[in-house]
Amino acid sequence: GPPGVGKTSLGRSIARALNRKFIRLSLGGLHDEAEIRGHRRTYVGAMPGRIMQGIQQATTNNPLIMLDEIDKVGADFRGDPSSALLEVLDPEQNSTFRDNYLGVTFDLSNVMFMTTANVLDTIQPALRDRMEIIFLSGYTEEEKMEIARRHLIPKQVDENGLDKNDIKFDRAAIKQIIGQYTQEAGLRQLEREIGKICRKVARKKAELETDFEPIKIGAQNVKDYLRAPKIFPEEALKKDEIGTVTGLAWTAVGGDILFIEALKTKGKGKLLLTGQLGEVMQESAQAAFSYAKARAVELGIEEDAFEKYDIHIHLPEGAIPKDGPSAGITMATAMVSVLSQRAVRKDVAMTGEITLRGNVLPIGGVKEKVLAARRARVKTVILPAPNKRDLEDLPQEVLQDLTFIFVENVREVFREALREKKTATEKPKSGAAKAARLSN
Repeated sequence: GPPGVGKTSLGRSIARALNRKFIRLSLGGLHDEAEIRGHRRTYVGAMPGRIMQGIQQATTNNPLIMLDEIDKVGADFRGDPSSALLEVLDPEQNSTFRDNYLGVTFDLSNVMFMTTANVLDTIQPALRDRMEIIFLSGYTEEEKMEIARRHLIPKQVDENGLDKNDIKFDRAAIKQIIGQYTQEAGLRQLEREIGKICRKVARKKAELETDFEPIKIGAQNVKDYLRAPKIFPEEALKKDEIGTVTGLAWTAVGGDILFIEALKTKGKGKLLLTGQLGEVMQESAQAAFSYAKARAVELGIEEDAFEKYDIHIHLPEGAIPKDGPSAGITMATAMVSVLSQRAVRKDVAMTGEITLRGNVLPIGGVKEKVLAARRARVKTVILPAPNKRDLEDLPQEVLQDLTFIFVENVREVFREALREKKTATEKPKSGAAKAARLSN
């Protein structure tokens, strides 16, 4: 899971619940295989490996050993620690684990091993196969508020030498700190911002001494302690627009909404992509372009539009690299909107991969994307039909606030997201409109 969601804390809690000793070994930056298996005694300064040292410190043969940051293990000429861990983590082999320093086998089958990682990509496939993987996703705004109220605020009040009556945090203040001063899946930055307020109150208490009065932190005075907001949250579009679609993206710090803009200019049917897009995203745009080109008549696009116009697709915030297939239906909607001159509904956000046949394929990171849509006050979310099962992980209040539309083909997306094209007959003449107003 992402940083700060409590993976190491969870290991400690499991050890406490099982009444086992807890040992934490940090593997970040580890390069030498001897750190795991130990050095042979012929070397000067030889010592046992870190696994055996941990068991020696715990003075028991069944502790819980937490191998922290296993995704950041390196490899060089001294060996590959990941390969040495294969024996340690395999229950079929670790009953005869041999440490080079001890020179005898040791039974590790009673030890419970837990590992933590931020990403799975850098972990060796053979090592990953020996582990049961549990994903910890980021917290929702409501969960962060409760954790702050129950744990973070009392902890920071105590650490900064304040009494619990010296400072009170309003719910609106906590919500403002979460939304405008932090952008993360976990809680580390939130704890730092709460600590910053507590330190300033502690200084004020030390300066005023007996004249000090308890301080209430509300939405109106958060700025006095934390200065101007650091985060500018994206909000839904204010009106229906032609060629601008709200997409949903997954990031390392949770989800975010993403505006995709399309524009047609006089040209020869070229597709121009800007906004620092990765290869996969560019291929998604090409697939969407080919689909629109092949079904131009069916989609209400002029037959010669692809010969007369170039299409330019841009994703704002060009300094941020973007990649992945999940913006396929969003880019297709933006293209069809601008070519058929149909406005896109402002309250709809979408995510899904597109194929050349127009099928919508499932995507990942649904929870983070849906939470981002809710934060941006979007009313309707379009998702691929196979992702319906992912909604089971979402809190009930999120499901109540949003309307979900599940689609299998991109034509269903166009039907839900695009307004009907306005014709000249729909617009009343100025005289008729004036007469209607006078009659009212």
